[in-house]
Amino acid sequence: RADRAYVVDCGPGVVRRAGQAGIGMDRLTRLFVTHLHSDHTAGLPDFIFTPAVTGRSEPLELYGPPGLRAMVRHVMRAWKKDMDIRLHGLEPAEPRGYVVRARDVKPGEVYRDECVRVTGFPVHHGQWKHAYGYRFEAKDKVIVISGDTSRSESLLEAARGADILVHEVYSQKGWEKRTPEWRRYHAAYHTSGPDLGALAQQAGVKTLVLYHQLPMGETPEEVMDEVRAHFRGRVVYGRDLDVVR
Repeated sequence: RADRAYVVDCGPGVVRRAGQAGIGMDRLTRLFVTHLHSDHTAGLPDFIFTPAVTGRSEPLELYGPPGLRAMVRHVMRAWKKDMDIRLHGLEPAEPRGYVVRARDVKPGEVYRDECVRVTGFPVHHGQWKHAYGYRFEAKDKVIVISGDTSRSESLLEAARGADILVHEVYSQKGWEKRTPEWRRYHAAYHTSGPDLGALAQQAGVKTLVLYHQLPMGETPEEVMDEVRAHFRGRVVYGRDLDVVR
């Protein structure tokens, strides 16, 4: 739908980036959270309140792993005075724009409307008990977003035949230069370029978009070369405000 955006994760700056991309604040009504790491959720108060102040006129629907509802509840408490003054003071306000419906979801179908079906699936992200990726199925395209994950068989299955796979990555060559402690961490929490290329090839993905990149001193082209050594499809090194079709 032209009047709706489907956003995954809410790191710092996501609302302003949406504005720079031409997405009106009234369209920020659907948010899917992969996991609760701070770099994926530090923009949550901004996502809740800035659009409410600047044009959102319907409730915000949030979907994510267990713990999301509690996080939202604490955010709403922290900004209670702000909401009281905006909603009951002199400022013209749209009360429905401040309504937040947060859902702790399980793997499986988490959302459906007339345009898209969204399925969540578990991924492996180190010590996180609950971390998800999401598969978006529209009439003409399937897009899969990995979230943060090491190589995952559940992601492999979810990504089969996808038109676009948006997947995190770290450089294997850069990783080899790090200390043993950091190598142990990254191997448990993230996916190397060669592993990602092999997964995308096995899944039959058409386009692979690299995001949440950890190049570790390597260039974007060098990271893509690690992936391309194992994947014959199209590879895009994602940058803010890119449009990939």
